Amino acid sequence: MTDLDALRESWRRTLLAVRGGAERPDPAPYADDLLRRWSEPQRRYHTVEHLAAVLDRVDVLEEYADDPDAVRLAAWFHDAVYLPERSENEERSARLAERALPEAGVPEERTAEVARLVRLTVTHDPADDDRNGQVLCDADLAILASPPSAYAAYTAAVREEYHFVPNAAFREGRAAVLRQLRDLPRLFRTPHGREKWEATARYNMRSELDLLTPRPLPE
Repeated sequence: MTDLDALRESWRRTLLAVRGGAERPDPAPYADDLLRRWSEPQRRYHTVEHLAAVLDRVDVLEEYADDPDAVRLAAWFHDAVYLPERSENEERSARLAERALPEAGVPEERTAEVARLVRLTVTHDPADDDRNGQVLCDADLAILASPPSAYAAYTAAVREEYHFVPNAAFREGRAAVLRQLRDLPRLFRTPHGREKWEATARYNMRSELDLLTPRPLPE
């Protein structure tokens, strides 16, 4: 079970850091609104557990970011709007950040960076000099390098989120997502991600693709 109070405290520390220690406006209502969004009933994978995992991975990778706190804020917002039947969740999440962060006291330049990072999670393909983007994308994709049982739980949860999609259509769509990621020159862009996660993630994806793409029976 994810410790929601720990997440609230993580949000408070990050928000105070980007605001230069200013205590107002109160960070708590913003954390509560975001946690409410991450706890919506249609979610099975994109839950507070996923949020906490991404934040933990940002902590592991923060030395590679130019602005770790902007990356942390982007982690909070990157799936804050999530309706499985909609295709513009990342854009709507970015717009939520653009509305909420200035109200919460975050400077314009930092807000723009957070929104840019959220939009980057559409492709997970940051530029070679985009250190913030590399950290956020690596943190978000690290689930792909899970041990077999955790990877199976992840894929099952994703399927549950798309329970309304017929099996054939889901297999086709999921395989397309995996191929798009597979065809990237590198899944992980930080040195840590490349060393620790790349090989396992590619093995897991190949195995899932094999299951999603039945081979024709021999004649």
